[in-house]
Amino acid sequence: MKKYVIKLTEDERQELTAITNKQKVNAQKKLRAQILLACDESERGAGLTDKAIVAALPVSLRTVEHLRERAVEVGPIEALQPRTRQRTYERKLDGAGEARLVQLACSKAPNGREKWTLQLLADELVTLAVVDEISDETVRRTLKKTNLSRT
Repeated sequence: MKKYVIKLTEDERQELTAITNKQKVNAQKKLRAQILLACDESERGAGLTDKAIVAALPVSLRTVEHLRERAVEVGPIEALQPRTRQRTYERKLDGAGEARLVQLACSKAPNGREKWTLQLLADELVTLAVVDEISDETVRRTLKKTNLSRT
């Protein structure tokens, strides 16, 4: 017994068929439309089983299950679109923080060191309270972005 059953309206079926027949369309979108058409269990007849769809199309069983679930939740046409990213990335260093990092990297290295390391720069930024915490990788990317090759 399927938990998520897809029953397409005639309009949805026509739109999905039009997408699969188009020449210039995103391949992933076209494949999703084919899967949804194969899953359709409306008056036109029982849809294929998930295993039959996997055998007919180059997708995994889990892909078919996820698409079926998403189509029931948001609608079959909306399910063709990729999911929007939920995660946002906050910048650790603003313009002033980047300027302070460059100033540090160009300054004389600490006692006992010949030159600054990425980890030393990261630790110094935390010590100076420029940021609460920062990784050496963020320091590396920032210095690379500013074309500063002193480290």
